[in-house]
Amino acid sequence: MNLLFIHGAGCLPDVFAQQRGVFPSACYQQLPGHGIPGEPGTIEEFADAVDADIRSENMHDIVLCGSSMGGAIALTLAVRKPSYLRGIALIGSGARLRVAPQFIDGLRNDFLNTALTFAGYFFADPTPERIDASVAMMQLVGQAQMIRDLTACNAFDVTAQLGEIGVPLLALVGEADALTPVKYSEFVAAKVPNGRVVVIAGAGHLAMIEKPEATNAALVEYVTSLSV
Repeated sequence: MNLLFIHGAGCLPDVFAQQRGVFPSACYQQLPGHGIPGEPGTIEEFADAVDADIRSENMHDIVLCGSSMGGAIALTLAVRKPSYLRGIALIGSGARLRVAPQFIDGLRNDFLNTALTFAGYFFADPTPERIDASVAMMQLVGQAQMIRDLTACNAFDVTAQLGEIGVPLLALVGEADALTPVKYSEFVAAKVPNGRVVVIAGAGHLAMIEKPEATNAALVEYVTSLSV
């Protein structure tokens, strides 16, 4: 199995820093507009870019692991049923990712303070170090792409297509996730024929940062199960 991690809105592959030691051979996707050229504005466009990279590298037996918006990209690809896909894992994601209007408006009118507020929702324990690192990432991504990211999330909806997903799905979610609550993951796992949920105790939206050991253990178990 080849694990491919996909970061979320306003983020970079750095969010998976604590997965690299456990999954050293995995791919860590850098989405267009996030430090590399491109201005994607829909989840479909992001999915097209990930699909193109996979096909250009002639990769097979792929397990997509997407955080938040990255999970939306993974679900979009799973609905398409590409032959290379063997499974998907979500971290703090859902079949719909509605965004409160004040976040998108705030990014337009007061980017830094809105980024600070938004970062506060990423963690159960929003320490100054975690907030600073998250805001720095959003600043690197930039105002325009941040707005495109959240607009893309807000328009995303595959609730009616979940039953078409034919690969096993793992939905990881922090028990204190305020952006994509546990019920989002439970809904997805209930609708996908071979889906299940793992709730990460003491974690918020970015469980892979806040509780890396529990996140990594759940991912190892899931990927191992696909190889049996």
